[in-house]
Amino acid sequence: RFSNINEENKNLTSSDQNDEVNVFFNIEYSGIDLSGNRYILRSEEARSKKFDQEIIEMKGVTANFYFKDDTILVIKSKLGVYNNKTLDMKFSQDIVANYNNSVLLANKAEYLNSNGSLKISGNVKLIDAKGNLGADELFFDLKKQSLNIASKKDNYVNTIIKLNEKKF
Repeated sequence: RFSNINEENKNLTSSDQNDEVNVFFNIEYSGIDLSGNRYILRSEEARSKKFDQEIIEMKGVTANFYFKDDTILVIKSKLGVYNNKTLDMKFSQDIVANYNNSVLLANKAEYLNSNGSLKISGNVKLIDAKGNLGADELFFDLKKQSLNIASKKDNYVNTIIKLNEKKF
């Protein structure tokens, strides 16, 4: 679904003109995923090929996910891809995600609405008041509400947990 679309086709490169590309600025998609959660996806610039309009390539991306438990996940990235048919979203380059006062940094994130999962990978760092976590990949199964943490390099996950212990 489109809202606040400002279409501009100026400054297209010759390769864009050959591919027949639509260019949009300050675009917003909103909807409900297959699990019944609301989302709003915004992009400073978006492009789609006229013959394949379901794939949207984006720059300057912000996604807000409003979950049923009243929590909000905000993901920002330099680049993204949105499939407006499956509602799948892929984020890349300088990802910063905020959820429940935690900050997550990564190189890549994939929200796959089609199978109810969120996969975050590439130099993953989670910063939280309770501690920090470093891993190669986080895989959230949104249907089962589970999290798998993977490390491929050294086969271990780097964690620092801050405990508030009182010493007697």
